[in-house]
Amino acid sequence: MPRSRRAMSEINVVPYIDVMLVLLVIFMITAPLVNPGVIELPSVGKSSLPPELPLEVVIRADASLMLRERSKTAASERAVSSAELVAALQQKQKTHPDQAVVIAADKNVRYEEVLKVMDELQKQSVRKVGLLVNPAR
Repeated sequence: MPRSRRAMSEINVVPYIDVMLVLLVIFMITAPLVNPGVIELPSVGKSSLPPELPLEVVIRADASLMLRERSKTAASERAVSSAELVAALQQKQKTHPDQAVVIAADKNVRYEEVLKVMDELQKQSVRKVGLLVNPAR
């Protein structure tokens, strides 16, 4: 009487588990012995200097413009027109090209007024313009 042969449909995973356990033991033993390499960081020259404080364009609730310049010791603020503002910012960025400009607008100022100032600064190629906000608490 012929015997019917069926294909074995189970995978024997015991040898795989044995190999995994051996590898795990090897890694657990060798991991503490490996010394992490010492990294030598490059030195920097000019970029290690602290950044300059940004120039502030203040837009008050009545849409008047003020230019505030802060230094490490004092701050000065003066009322300016739109043309005077652009000229002053361009002159400052000629001497200090990395100095940023931030717009500090009163929260009751229409968004349109802020966009007008930003658009005028962009047209006159004033670089590094951002918005100044109070962080939420």
